[in-house]
Amino acid sequence: MLGNSYWAEQGVPILAHVDAAHQIEERGNRILEGMRGYNRDKAEGTFVALPKETFEDCRDIEMGDLTVEILHLGPAHGPGDTQVWLPAQSLVIAGDMAFHQRMLPIFEDTSVYDWIKNWENGFEALNATYVIPGHGTPTNMAQVRRYTRDYLVYMREKVGEHLENGGDLAEAYYVDQSPYGHLDTFEELATRNAGRVYERMEFE
Repeated sequence: MLGNSYWAEQGVPILAHVDAAHQIEERGNRILEGMRGYNRDKAEGTFVALPKETFEDCRDIEMGDLTVEILHLGPAHGPGDTQVWLPAQSLVIAGDMAFHQRMLPIFEDTSVYDWIKNWENGFEALNATYVIPGHGTPTNMAQVRRYTRDYLVYMREKVGEHLENGGDLAEAYYVDQSPYGHLDTFEELATRNAGRVYERMEFE
């Protein structure tokens, strides 16, 4: 979202899912101020640029012989996640539906349950040969499945066991995530992710 200002200055119309557009309007300035607090140099010159166009389920774009399908497969990392699917190339630009090489962050508005469901019912069904994830180098479906869907399933299983054993939130922060300890941002995100999964599952 914070990259929108660059494209707006180039005159490129910005397209977003309606839920993403709502979030940008509601939270964009707060997110930008947070970025300025810890990443001032990279935030210089950035401003919140609202989308000029929105869509709900999908939007097809024809560019000569190239067909581009803009998809919203349901909430995942956030409510308005968007994927770009090039069927003829069997290539998906996944956005933050898929992570690779770094640990994914679970935010306050992230529904892990919906992320897994929409992965299995929508994203995996694309059967893409090539995947450009939201974070990490271009790869394939097996790799992003391992570090996104499988991690989310693992976390629900670990936190579920913790809840069944009567564990509280303070202990939930330290459920075993060692299989993913090699990922970039593990130290920053692992305990926070566990706490947020616990808070959601506690009331399911």
